[in-house]
This record gives sequence, C-alpha cells and structure tokens, in this order.
Amino acid sequence: MDQTFRPLLDALKQIGVDAQAVDAAAAEAQRTGRPVRAILINDQVVTEEQLTLAAATAFGINTLDLVGYTPDPTALKRIPLPVVLRHRVLGLAINDGELVVGITDPADVVALDDVRAATGMTVRPVVVARSEVRRIIEKLQREDSDLGDLADAVLDDSTGMTAQQTSTDDAPIVRYVNSLIEQAVMNRASDLHLEPTEDDMRVRYRIDGVLHEVDLVPRGVMAALTSRLKIMSGVDITEKRIPQNGRITALIRDRTVDLRTATLPTVWGEKIVLRVLDTGGGIDLDIGKLGFTQHNLDRFSASFRKPHGMVLVTGPTGSGKSTTLYSTLGQISKPEINVITVEDPVEYRLRGINQVQVNAKAGLTFAAVLPAILRSDPDVVLIGEIRDGNTAQIAVEASLTGHLVLSTLHTNDAPGAVTRLTEMGIEPFLVGSSLDCVLAQRLARRLCDWCKEAYTPTEEEVMAAHWPLEDLAFPTLLYRPVGCRNCANTGYRGRIALHEVMPISPEIESLTIRRASAGEIREVALAQGMYDLRADGLAKAVAGLTSVREVSRVAV
Repeated sequence: MDQTFRPLLDALKQIGVDAQAVDAAAAEAQRTGRPVRAILINDQVVTEEQLTLAAATAFGINTLDLVGYTPDPTALKRIPLPVVLRHRVLGLAINDGELVVGITDPADVVALDDVRAATGMTVRPVVVARSEVRRIIEKLQREDSDLGDLADAVLDDSTGMTAQQTSTDDAPIVRYVNSLIEQAVMNRASDLHLEPTEDDMRVRYRIDGVLHEVDLVPRGVMAALTSRLKIMSGVDITEKRIPQNGRITALIRDRTVDLRTATLPTVWGEKIVLRVLDTGGGIDLDIGKLGFTQHNLDRFSASFRKPHGMVLVTGPTGSGKSTTLYSTLGQISKPEINVITVEDPVEYRLRGINQVQVNAKAGLTFAAVLPAILRSDPDVVLIGEIRDGNTAQIAVEASLTGHLVLSTLHTNDAPGAVTRLTEMGIEPFLVGSSLDCVLAQRLARRLCDWCKEAYTPTEEEVMAAHWPLEDLAFPTLLYRPVGCRNCANTGYRGRIALHEVMPISPEIESLTIRRASAGEIREVALAQGMYDLRADGLAKAVAGLTSVREVSRVAV
C-alpha cells in the first residue's frame, strides 16, 4: 500500500472511525493492490463525508461542501477540461489572484502541479466529496458537448443554421443557450454579455456588480448563437445594422425569469446583453430591505408621502434606481389612488398599477404619452427616466398641478440633479418649486455574513479612506472579506445600496433660482444633515455590511 495514505488512515481513527475496520481496509489494499479509498467507501467502512473530513484533517487544509454550492464560472473555466477530467479537480473560486481548487485527494501533488502549470496561478486546495465533483464534471462535459455539437452543426452547414433549426428543442444551439441562461440565473447574475471579438465571442456574467468571463464561443458558432437569441427575443433576425431591444421569458427550475435583451452592432458583429429580471417570486416591495439607514429613510419617506411634488432617484445604469422606485410605489400604492407608470421597458409587472410601455416605432415616446397620462386622472405618475427637455418639462408641470411624480435621472450625485434639469432648459424657478427631494445611490457588494472577519484598522487605512471624522467617529472595528463556500470564496454575497438623500429646503430652492453651482448646493445640503454617498457607505462598513475597500470602489 502507498504510504502516502497513512496520514489519511490515522486521521480516520482520530475522527472516530473503527480502528480495526480501517486497518483491515489497509491490509486489503496491500494484498490486492486496490485503492484504499475505494475499499473504504465500497465496503462501507466510512461515509464519503468522513473520508473528506479525514483527508482535510490529515493535510491541514479546509473542506468545502459542494451540495448547493455554485462554483465561480470564471474559476471553473480557468482549468482546461482535459486537466479537470484527468485529475478530477475543479476551479471553485478566484480570491485575490489565488485559484481555489477542489480536490478529493490532497496527497496528489501531480494534480496540483498540473493545475499550476495550466493556469499560471497560485493554487489553494480544498477537499471536496468525490460524488459532488463527479456531478459537476458531468455537467461541464454536457455543456462542452453541446458547444462541440453546435460547432459541428455549423461546419456541416456552410450557410449557417436556419431559423427552423435553431427552434428545435433538442438542437445543440437550443441546449447551449438554455444552459447559458440557467447558469446565469443560478449564479445570481444581473446581466449576461455576449461580446464578439476578431477571433471568437466572449461570454461574461455580471455577478454582484463585477463581470466574470465564463466561456469563449468559436467565431463560426457566433452567427447561430446570435440568431437564436434574437428569435427568442422577438426582434428582427435579418437586421444587423441598428440596435434592437427585445424580451425573453424563460422557466428556470420552476421560476419564471424575464430577460431584457439589447443588441448593439460592433465592428466584429452584434453584441448582445441580457438583463436578468427574476420575477419568479414577485418583486419584494419592502423599502426597509433596500439598506437605508434610519436617518436617510426618514428624510426620503417624508418626500414621497406628500400628495404632490417631484422625487428623483439618480445614479448610473445598474445602480438599483428602478428597484427603489418600485419599492416606493409599494409604499404609496392604495386602492383609493390611481398610479400610472410610463417605462422603457416595463421591467416588473405590478398588480394594481397601470403600466405603459414606451414604443418608439409607434410614436409612443415619453413626451408623447405623458399628456395622455395626465388626462387619465392620475394621483401618482412614475416616469421611467427623464431623458430630454420635453419629458422634463411635462414632469415639472405635472408636479406643479397636484401630482406626485417619481422618476430617474443620470447624474453623479444628488446636487447634480438640480443643475441637470436647468441644463435641459427648465426654468430655475420651476425646478426649485417643483422638485421636492433627490436620492442618489450606488450599489456596493455586501460582505458575506458567514465568513466576514472583524479587525482593528490602522490610522493610515482610515485616513486613506478619507474618513469623515466630523460625521463618523474614528472606527475601532471594521470588517473585511475572507471567503467561504457560501460566497464562492469571494468574501461577498449580494449587494447593498449606498444613499445620498437631499430634500429641497428653502435655502436650496433659493440657490436653484440663482443658478448656483452643484458644489454650492452640496455645501448647503451637507450643512443641513445630508450624508454623502461615501459617508453613508463608511457607516455601513462600520456596521459590518460592506468593506472600506468596496466603498472606495463605488463611491468617490
């Protein structure tokens, strides 16, 4: 028997396995030449869980339970499939440039050396159960086979796959697209990017705000993949010169998932982005779950509970503005009031609310539909986005005529919304009298509750974070990411919003009428109790919700 297994056998005895049974298995391995692991499992001397724990104990490394665990797609793809199949190893996560590798036998130094050579990365092994490794590898083989079948099908048909071929349920392209979408949903991705390059098509998922590359599609397959997604989205499959928008509804493991599709012509072909809108459980309209501090929630709630006025939510694309607005509607929507929205697109269908989908081809633009909405006796109007002067003018007039108007605007901070409206051509006195509150927000990754680690920060670290000592006391305890099986070893799971709430006070209204700069408005707002995005984020770092590094990443 190979003596490298002696530490494993000793560890099995340490965790309480019958010593005589272990020695008998070792003697059987010595006599027959069979692997001792196989004898221990097949003869039911130990359970797979005991064998995994003992292997980790013997070599002083951690175990990782793969049941219900979703490996990082980027890490999975990092190890070439032939190496995965040869050594039964899996890339599970990438943490600070280190590849976390699942392995059943930590004594197999050849496997770890091959992984290092194939990836060029530092490797950190964790012990995993053989059956779970087998399950994931079989899934990888199926996906690889689907892509190979797809490439073969395209090679067999020099004209490319037809619409009829791409709609057959068992066609390779259908299986591959379904697998991509399912994997995106299971990995909690918010967006799925398919980006053509000179040689291939890159597939990336945005998970917790960060893009991860998960696959490379051969260029010969790109046309078939693009056609399949365009057919599913209901857009013109023959039009490749202009951007198009569509929608896909998919059933993923008994969950209904909507995907908003956008195509964009590039020099190498059409880029496709799918925004994942998981409607399976319905949108949670509890505004208390959006990460507001009590201070900010009180200031914001005071504005949207008024019968009229304009409330704006600002921030870049993907910062959670729509979710905040829907949650706001959930607080104010009642049977006795009439709520009408105009959106492009309607991301979530809400019961009891009249939602209008913009249709530019039919002439149903924001500016065109808003007058009709105002003639429909609304109490509350939600405008998906103020994009131009006409839409802004109608929104302002609606708020001045007794309606509560909710909308979004693309600005970097709350004070910038005031100057943005005046730049759109709205008279400053109208902006000052109609605007009631501006909420700016960003999304930061939330620390994993299972593995975050408390530590005492140094003075240099606090100063480097531009800590607002006038608002927040010097921190004696902060938290940092560690990584575990619940967060794919990233240290983060989910996201939390950082907020900046600026009610329009008489002083700010006066500054608006005088066309004051955003900087002047900011100074007054801060003096009146506004916490800027960074201060709100650092307060959440003190509470252990996120890290100082993450706050610095998303809030300047």
